[in-house]
Amino acid sequence: MASRVALVTGSSGGLGRSIALRLAQSGVTIAVTARRDPNYPGTVDETKAMIEQAGGTAFTYDCDLSKADERAELVSRVQADLGEIDILVNNAAVSHMEPLATFPMKRLDLMLDVQVRTPMILAQGVIPGMKARGRGWIVNITSPAAIHPEPTDGLDWSRNTVYGMCKAALERFTTGLAAELYDDGIDVNALAPRTMVKTFGAAAFFDVDEHETEPPELIAEAVAQLTDPDVERVTGGIFYTASGYDLAAPFGPAYSEGHALIRQH
Repeated sequence: MASRVALVTGSSGGLGRSIALRLAQSGVTIAVTARRDPNYPGTVDETKAMIEQAGGTAFTYDCDLSKADERAELVSRVQADLGEIDILVNNAAVSHMEPLATFPMKRLDLMLDVQVRTPMILAQGVIPGMKARGRGWIVNITSPAAIHPEPTDGLDWSRNTVYGMCKAALERFTTGLAAELYDDGIDVNALAPRTMVKTFGAAAFFDVDEHETEPPELIAEAVAQLTDPDVERVTGGIFYTASGYDLAAPFGPAYSEGHALIRQH
């Protein structure tokens, strides 16, 4: 098979960078994209350099997905350089954690633009090419915050109502699109870390040292499994990383035998 092309949003650092690196290890050509923000560590150029140092191939695309014109043009920019996109990973997110009573509507608009509208727009851009080839993979990165809370469970849900709403919308989009595209051979899945991942974004809202965490490489391995062309189709799932998985183990045979890194919630 010729090298596939993957567009990974928010891949200047954190989960997105780990996903881009892992897919590149499988021989996938990576379109690395993110906005340039001096307040956040990592750049698309650094991710590209890391991929190339490991023997992979990557191209960079500056893009602020909160801006309608930039998100509308991203897919066509990548296609003009690399051809049709085989894998779309919607990882980029802009988050704000605050109780609903004081939640600013401007932050809601921003979160919906990046976490809900962008995955829809990018999917619209890649689907025609995937349909023409009869194969394609879309992975939407979600969160345990999408799970419906119980008022009496004793957990602190005070700040993530809106964030969880956005991720729940993304999950419903995932399962609906998977059903819509099933006969076209396009797999659509949602994937979340089982626990907190120690990234710059998480540290902005939580004391990550007080929570159970998992390495970003775990979810990156799960993305590689979900987009592996040599295993049986998996689509319409909402998956979480599995605890205790050995990252040093080969992913292909383990996945095909039903011992995947990922488990369905």
